Amino acid sequence: MASPKEGFLTDEQREVLRIAVQNAEVLSSSPKSRTSLLLPELKSKVGCGGKSTAVGGGVRHVRRSHSGKPVRVKKDGAGGKGTWGKLLDTEAASCLDRNDPNYDSGEEPYELVGTTVSDPVDDYKKSVVTIVEEYFSTGDVQLAATDLGDLGSDEYHHFFVKKLISMAMDRHDKEKEMASVLLSSLYADVTSPAQISHGFVMLLESVDDLAVDIPDAVDVLALFIARAVVDDILPPAFLTRAKRTLSESSKGFQVIQIAEKSYLSAPHHAELVEQRWGGTVHITVEEIKKKITDLLREYIESGETAEACRCIRELGVSFFHHEVVKRALVLAMEIQTSEHAILKLLKEAAEECLISYSQMIKGFSRVAESLDDLSLDIPTAKSLFQILVPKAISEGWLDPSFLKSEGAVEDGNNESSEKLRRYKEEAVTIIHEYFLSDDITELIRSLQDLAVPEYNPVFIKKLITLSMERKNREREMASVLLSTLSTEIFSRDDIVNGFIMLLESAEDTALDILDASNELALFLSRAVIDDVLAPLNLEEISNKLTPNCSGSETVHMARSLISARHAGERLLRCWGGGTGWAVEDAKDKIVKLLEEYESGGDVREACQCIRDLGMPFFNHEVVKKTLIMAMEKSDRLLDFLHECFGEGLITINQMTKGFSRVRDGLDDLALDIPNAEEKFQTFVEHAKKYGWLLLSF
Repeated sequence: MASPKEGFLTDEQREVLRIAVQNAEVLSSSPKSRTSLLLPELKSKVGCGGKSTAVGGGVRHVRRSHSGKPVRVKKDGAGGKGTWGKLLDTEAASCLDRNDPNYDSGEEPYELVGTTVSDPVDDYKKSVVTIVEEYFSTGDVQLAATDLGDLGSDEYHHFFVKKLISMAMDRHDKEKEMASVLLSSLYADVTSPAQISHGFVMLLESVDDLAVDIPDAVDVLALFIARAVVDDILPPAFLTRAKRTLSESSKGFQVIQIAEKSYLSAPHHAELVEQRWGGTVHITVEEIKKKITDLLREYIESGETAEACRCIRELGVSFFHHEVVKRALVLAMEIQTSEHAILKLLKEAAEECLISYSQMIKGFSRVAESLDDLSLDIPTAKSLFQILVPKAISEGWLDPSFLKSEGAVEDGNNESSEKLRRYKEEAVTIIHEYFLSDDITELIRSLQDLAVPEYNPVFIKKLITLSMERKNREREMASVLLSTLSTEIFSRDDIVNGFIMLLESAEDTALDILDASNELALFLSRAVIDDVLAPLNLEEISNKLTPNCSGSETVHMARSLISARHAGERLLRCWGGGTGWAVEDAKDKIVKLLEEYESGGDVREACQCIRDLGMPFFNHEVVKKTLIMAMEKSDRLLDFLHECFGEGLITINQMTKGFSRVRDGLDDLALDIPNAEEKFQTFVEHAKKYGWLLLSF
């Protein structure tokens, strides 16, 4: 074997070289890696007189001696005698030459590039803004609910509540009403009660900031909270809980006070709050018609087409624009000098897509149907109308298909039978008498006297249609009557067929009743809750309707109402609940449950009985009878009121009203309870201590 002096390596040196090469390959992936740990070993193992093989490229290196002084390394000498040279020379001071033919960009030091980490809450908030903006433009509640669900971030829905209301606060009354309607629609199905409460808490905490951009933020937010309480999406107890968490000097505290004192304590506060923004859900047909007439007359005087279009748009009743067309045409006939201006307005509204082609045709059709009546006041009505129609068609804003249907009169089922006509007249008379007398027994007797059971579905249609034209009292009476008739003389098929007739003519009904679709959905869902219809009957009704028609959408809405949380309680009092006989029955039930509780009953069971009554507007009677019984028997009954108030079952307004009724009747009570006044004062002090009463009491 040749010696090292002859230029060859020993076996030991070969092993050291092999290890060094392996380590050098690993270190090559990181240009700044050091090999200081290997060098001492190599120096001790390699013979000083041995010749080393030149390995590597011609890169200049700077090394340091043990003393720390820099040592210049020969360019091509591979490190000099007794060293391994450049193969392991990867000190930090080395550099790469981009002009070197062997330059590899992969050997350059890595550079970390910073990037912004996406925040899921920020992404959710941005998506929510788009959903709210689109909802304010389209008014499509179902689409908004679907889009919100598609975000897949249910845990962030309290941010949606805050964003929806804060955006609506800075807009018109229409958007405020739309926001309240959307919240009520999403309640329990999409957003949980806890999320809605959390959203309002966030609004209360940030109202100081909102007031900077919205001067009346305090009053507007107070109205939103009052509306939420009236709509049963916030419990009355929310106000008490929120006050405890807010500073008395904060604007959030002012919001709660205004909501309690100005809105929720006023007489008939529910109706006042619901109609405060003049929402399309609550505004009457007569009010809309009056607004249309006023804006048309103002337009004739001013001639400002853009302003008139703006007013039509702000009405927010796109489904009722046929009334605008009808009244505009009638006005053009009455004041013939305004014909040119009226046609200009209708043309402009059509071109801007403000009034759709279908609404335009419907408006012209309604005028065509009433020409005989119009001729009594405007003798030339028919000839004038025949002039207006060709002009509208020639200018392109009335579809020519109108001529094919002109003069056709749409009349529900288009019945020609004289027998049916007489039955309808009799049915209307019977229903009107029932609304006045609330006498179900007399109504059943009258129906039996008519002796035409095959027309029972027609009676149901008339009953519900007439009640929708009236107030909540008549709607509640109609539901109570349906429940009674279903057990007395009407079959399940009669009721199913009656609802099918109603839903088939839903679009015609909506011409005169703005909220017909929602009201019909309430009647359907209430019928299921009252066991007048079975849930499967909704599927049967839906199958008999044309797909994607207004009636089918109403059935879908009814299913949603039934599947909502606490649907039974909410639907039983959807119209306020309680006709005359129901109130008397409720009074008896209140007395019985109080007597049972006083004799040792469970307070939670007693509270549940109050809930089962389904008459929250009548809870002042519970308070009154509880106080009187407490005077007669035991103060323990005050614990019952304490529990009811703590659960939000009896509101501060109902509590105050109950105390007021007892105070007003103290003179009469003193005849049977000599110390009634003294006991009442004790009860009042107790109530004030626990915050049951309004400050005005």
